[in-house]
Amino acid sequence: MSNASIQNLHDALNALRDGDINVAAFCTAWRAQSDLLKRLPPRYEEVAEDLLGRLEAGSLFTEESCSFSQEDLLNNLAVWLHKAEKTLV
Repeated sequence: MSNASIQNLHDALNALRDGDINVAAFCTAWRAQSDLLKRLPPRYEEVAEDLLGRLEAGSLFTEESCSFSQEDLLNNLAVWLHKAEKTLV
């Protein structure tokens, strides 16, 4: 994969799933890819920010007390990432 921004997002997603980084570091890493977001249609930024916001909100509560499933949100971010890759090709 030639796009460093896309690779950074994959790496952050894997690191969060593996427990190597926390949600705050993950969200910071994703938001730092502003060059990538500028190359995508505006809707991509809106969707990513919505998912990141829910992920952050969910991290403030225990899994049982929050309506946001971290695993579901990470899966949705993985789908977002896949679609972003296809859009940039």
